[in-house]
Amino acid sequence: MIVFICSVFKKKKKKSFLLWEMCCNLKRRFLLLYATQKGQAKAIAEEIWQQAGTHGLEADMHCISEVDKYNLETEKDPVVIVISTTGTGDPPDTARKFVKKIQDTTLPADHFAHLQYGLLGLGDSEYTFFCNGGKTVDKRLQELGAQHFYNTGLADDCVGLELVVDPWIDGLWPALKETFLLQKEKEGMSSVANAVSSSLSAAPHVVHELNLSSEVKNLKLEDEGERSSDVLSQKLVDISLVASNRDTEPSLVHSVPPVSHSALNIPALPPEYIEVQFQGTHGENPHLSSLISEGTTFEVPVTKAYQLTREDAIKTALLLELNVADTAFDYQPGDAFCVMCPNNVNEVEELLQILGLSEKGEFFVCVKVKQGTKKKGAAHPQHIPERSTLKFILTWCLEIRAIPKKAFLRALVECTSDAGEKRRLQELCSRQGASDYTRFIRDSNVCLLDLLHAFPSCKPSLNLLIEHLPKLQARSYSVSSSNLYQPGKLWFVFNVVEFPACPARPVSRKGVCTGWLAELVAPLLHPSKNTLDTEGGSSLTEKIPIFARPNNTFHLPADPSVPFMMVGPGTGISPFIGFLQHRDELKCFLESGTLTHLKVCFSRDTSTAEVAPPKYVQDVIRLYAKEVARVLLKERGYFYVCGDKKHMADGVSDAVVDILSMEMETDKLEAMKILATLREAKRYLQDVWS
Repeated sequence: MIVFICSVFKKKKKKSFLLWEMCCNLKRRFLLLYATQKGQAKAIAEEIWQQAGTHGLEADMHCISEVDKYNLETEKDPVVIVISTTGTGDPPDTARKFVKKIQDTTLPADHFAHLQYGLLGLGDSEYTFFCNGGKTVDKRLQELGAQHFYNTGLADDCVGLELVVDPWIDGLWPALKETFLLQKEKEGMSSVANAVSSSLSAAPHVVHELNLSSEVKNLKLEDEGERSSDVLSQKLVDISLVASNRDTEPSLVHSVPPVSHSALNIPALPPEYIEVQFQGTHGENPHLSSLISEGTTFEVPVTKAYQLTREDAIKTALLLELNVADTAFDYQPGDAFCVMCPNNVNEVEELLQILGLSEKGEFFVCVKVKQGTKKKGAAHPQHIPERSTLKFILTWCLEIRAIPKKAFLRALVECTSDAGEKRRLQELCSRQGASDYTRFIRDSNVCLLDLLHAFPSCKPSLNLLIEHLPKLQARSYSVSSSNLYQPGKLWFVFNVVEFPACPARPVSRKGVCTGWLAELVAPLLHPSKNTLDTEGGSSLTEKIPIFARPNNTFHLPADPSVPFMMVGPGTGISPFIGFLQHRDELKCFLESGTLTHLKVCFSRDTSTAEVAPPKYVQDVIRLYAKEVARVLLKERGYFYVCGDKKHMADGVSDAVVDILSMEMETDKLEAMKILATLREAKRYLQDVWS
């Protein structure tokens, strides 16, 4: 049977640090490992590395995948791990081999009994398995006997990573120093060490898990003297008063008290490490396949396109068909694949113009590591070709739409000549301006172009952009077809993402990838039918680069007799089209018995009927509570959910919990445990996005 539903730390006394310096003339080493997917964890690890020296410590930093450069089995020094989460709760690609290695069930329970570590996990609470990459590693290290010297921090990208990251890093230094002192004490250190240890023992221990609280919002540096070079003078504060008093409300370019009156704690200036040399205009750009490490890329044509929504719809949904017949690309329903997309051509041209490099767009550039750089482990960025045209780099390699990190803002300060603009950029990257950064940069989806328009005296160098702009990530989409039903064809469905204008960003934009795809097929869509069919004579000359990203769990049950339910509002129906084929054929599936029940709902229905129809998919689920409970509990069926995490997936899981609680006559906590068991058994499966 198949059912388808669509639709905090206190300030340490300076005495402690003086005693620390007395007993430790040499820098003490700790191992710093990071596992990153999009560069966040690496950037945070680099910040820790930079700060370590000012605390009399030395961080030996490596990517967790560089197993030839460290050995946890013999590591005696403290270990600090910064790890992100990808997908719906997986460790990043760079940590997969590491996780597989430590999950070896033959390892003894005391395998890491010698290890002391602290872990910072990065995640997004929009997803069910928040920080699961870090939690997975943390749990397994504990199972193998490793001990915390400093407890786990979980940073939430949904509200701002820095709200947990900054205080976690602040608390790391006293925890490390205490650990080293205890080690010295065990080794029979002198009475000086005993005195220091006694002094530090009076300090409160770090909390088990750092989350957003009132204490976090009011944190100060543990020793402001250590960063005196970064604390701005009152003279700069006075300069800003005239500008800031023009507005009573803060904005991207203006601040108000207390920020405008504050002396600021700003990050250390990141060291430059990239050198760019312009060369001639002769040569060829590298193939796009050289930009990825995930496997083979295939450049395939669009053969059909359908607009699934009316012209007056709030969102524009498109279905595209790709021809993969002449390639080795293979998939099964439920899989995802990635599209390599370029940045918007007009935005690239605009950026070149602002940088004063319009005439050099077609020049080849050679990117090298700057000699004598102070950056730890400086290396040529893997996503930047050693030789390609400047326009190729800005089009295919760098995420020019990325929300600028605070380290980037700090670097832009040095490229800004106007005193008022310089002050505001300093505020936005400072501790005191954290809420302004969240409001006017992060939540407003401000990008580099927006900043350069807002702060016209800011003239960054090309090497600075290459150093700070992250890799242009391929975009992932769910397959919407069956290769058995449609051999050689691949369908996928997407909404065209819209970023409306706002005060901090006065221009509206479309999503990088969805906007490009929509623009690509727009000229060939029939004005009345909203369809594209290249078999009718029209064709697209531009091909789409794709590569596979198989899904190991979101697949049909192996046993065709096992019942399952599918919940997919809007474009969440996408993978289920592959399960059953296109939604216009759902009635045929219903008539043939392949699909036993089809329940639909319309969230924007303005019906005035006495009995209002169900508005959301979770409403439909509640109407069929007994059937849901029977499939899940008695028939050991499967439950699939696909679509928006924030506005749908949580509501669906809440509805299922209520149904389990009601039908089993148990409390809600017990029902939540049952749902967790279904997740672990991979019978409650989600493919969601924020």
